[in-house]
Amino acid sequence: MFNVAVFKLKDMIKYLVVMTISILLVIFATRYFYSKSKEKNISIDIGKIVDLFMSNTYLDVIEIQMPTIKEAETKNLQEENQNKNYLQGFLETEISSLKVIKDSNKDNKVENEETKEDNKNIENKEQEEVKTAQTGVETEVVTNNPITESFNVQYGAVKLKNQTQINLTQEILTPNITIDNKNVLIFHTHSCESYTSSDLFPYTPTGNFRTTDLNYTVTRVGTELENQLKQYNIPVIHDTSYHDYPAYNGSYTKSLQTVENILKTTQADVIIDLHRDAIGSRPDYAPTVKIGDDYASQMMFVIGTNEGGLNHPNWEQNLKFAIKVQEKAEEMYPGLFKPIMVTPNRYNQHTGKYASIIEVGSTGNTLEQSLTSMKYLAKVLDEVMR
Repeated sequence: MFNVAVFKLKDMIKYLVVMTISILLVIFATRYFYSKSKEKNISIDIGKIVDLFMSNTYLDVIEIQMPTIKEAETKNLQEENQNKNYLQGFLETEISSLKVIKDSNKDNKVENEETKEDNKNIENKEQEEVKTAQTGVETEVVTNNPITESFNVQYGAVKLKNQTQINLTQEILTPNITIDNKNVLIFHTHSCESYTSSDLFPYTPTGNFRTTDLNYTVTRVGTELENQLKQYNIPVIHDTSYHDYPAYNGSYTKSLQTVENILKTTQADVIIDLHRDAIGSRPDYAPTVKIGDDYASQMMFVIGTNEGGLNHPNWEQNLKFAIKVQEKAEEMYPGLFKPIMVTPNRYNQHTGKYASIIEVGSTGNTLEQSLTSMKYLAKVLDEVMR
């Protein structure tokens, strides 16, 4: 009895091994013939494949190894048929999966091609829509309900409002600089600053002339400046990170980290922190200049110094850059800029050789007016950076 038990255990192990090998062979053969059939458009009869492997595999082996099991074949016939049906169903599932994978890959390929085509069309459309600024056109400041313009320093046609105790000498003001690095870095310390809603750009503010939808904020204005500068082959890095959301406090700390991280890999002399002027948050104050047939938001440079106590060794270079740009703007589009504001605060401008804040329009301006401003700012920058 002990010997018989050992004999049956060995044979049953052989049975299981043969059965496993048979199933694996069937699966392999099914996949192989299925791929070949697709190439030659040949149909597969799953039942025949199963019969082929089931008829001359494990039953014959078991009959040779264990004659006594022959008597049990009749008793196990129903179980074998169930196994056969299970195997056939399993193979059908395998082929079905292959079809799904093939069809899915085909669909994904078509979808990817369509997506690429759509993106290409959008890119081409955007390139077609970018119109650069004309020169030699009549320019006029047309601000309704203007705020009295004040300044206390002047260099040629450039006016400055000096809010510091620093004596801005002729030497400090003279823009005798050369811009060697042509990279321009644009970012936004106050990313959520927005404008008056309009028919062309309607939106619902989530604060006092603020929104987290960057399609309607000064961040969108930065994208327009990026697109315009690229028309003149000027390299641009435009960061669109939130720095004033979810918390307004600490915005300059967060934007400083952003700029320093970018400068680790890409050097840029010209660094622009693009803002929207928040003066009084008056909905009726919209500093505007008419250039030809365009209505554009007026802009203003804000230049920080070291008077506030923070280390800022290159503030004079920053100021010279602003004067150089505004001098060219007064020549090409008089009134495009309001007087430069010179302040005691540093405003992260120690990060660049020619760093500045440029405030584009105010709360009463529309987004389209501020987008238009970028067309003319880019043209002026191109002239200055040649």
